[in-house]
Amino acid sequence: MMCRDFRGGAVMGDLCEDLCVAHRLVYRHCLYFERGKKVLRADWRGRPVVLKSKKEDFSSFQPLGLLDEDGGDRGLSEAELLLVVALEVKSTLGLELSNRSLGALWAAAGGGPRWKAQVASAWALLQQEEYLYFSLLQDVSRHVLPVMGSCGHFYAVEYLVAGHPQHRTLFPLEEVAAPGPAPLGDQAQAEAISHIALSFLDMVSHFDDDFSHRLHLCDIKPENFAIRSDFTVVAIDVDMAFFEPKMREILEQNCTGDDDCTFFDCFSKCDLRTHRCGSHRVNNNLQVICDKIFRHWFLPPARSPAIPASLQLRLQRAVRRCADPGSVPAVVRGPPNPFSELYRLLQDTQRELKNASG
Repeated sequence: MMCRDFRGGAVMGDLCEDLCVAHRLVYRHCLYFERGKKVLRADWRGRPVVLKSKKEDFSSFQPLGLLDEDGGDRGLSEAELLLVVALEVKSTLGLELSNRSLGALWAAAGGGPRWKAQVASAWALLQQEEYLYFSLLQDVSRHVLPVMGSCGHFYAVEYLVAGHPQHRTLFPLEEVAAPGPAPLGDQAQAEAISHIALSFLDMVSHFDDDFSHRLHLCDIKPENFAIRSDFTVVAIDVDMAFFEPKMREILEQNCTGDDDCTFFDCFSKCDLRTHRCGSHRVNNNLQVICDKIFRHWFLPPARSPAIPASLQLRLQRAVRRCADPGSVPAVVRGPPNPFSELYRLLQDTQRELKNASG
């Protein structure tokens, strides 16, 4: 259907020719299809990629009202384009961006003989939160997927194997650390997990401190992350990520109790005097990662014979304090900064493993 729209002049994009004419972008199979969201596995010039769209059909996206029938071939002025982009980004992400950032988002609609199709396609992309995040962050974060191109309402990103809760180590470490059929030994597995855990911490620090607003991850699970060959953690699904202004807007709702103030992995507290949820998130990205990722690696029954027992015990205590700080009595809570404690213990783990390997 997308190629039919392309041949009919309704959509454009830098991948359309390869998909619909040269056949250098070849569909393989569907990875996910639910509530309209479609995720497809494809090969682009011999390289595995993923095609994604929030909605299956181009016609399902809200059209841009400025593209009226009597618009002729004049195109839209740069000021008009930047204004509509600014309003859409403000509505979707809660951000006010500079003209430079806005212009980069709208680069795909840069005029030409089929400017209406270009603008309509770019507008469909801008209505997808995940596309906005990937596009805005790809040049400033190694922890998100870069956008490789688009055709109509579909955009392409790098294909990486996602984690899975049923996987013994949550992520396919054999494919990352030592590609091949043989399973990793205890030493190699412990080394890989320590590297990946440190990358998770790096991502937490990055999302907390390195943007104009904190980026909250409200759906933290193995399926939403992948691991590169250098052990870098990459967020491959950010449909439930929100910058601070949008997070406050989402949390600040009417309530009768704290349960009403929970939004997936993000929550605040209910003020029973005003019956309104607090606008500030009570938990944070690190707590949820400790709970949903690190518990699996470092708490019993997980035990690595490659790591000294005393160090494993300290890691277990640190992960428990991080995941649920309120459950630990104040007299035994230990260091007040769980991030620093975990970072230090993971570095100690790497040193122990390196010394053991000779």
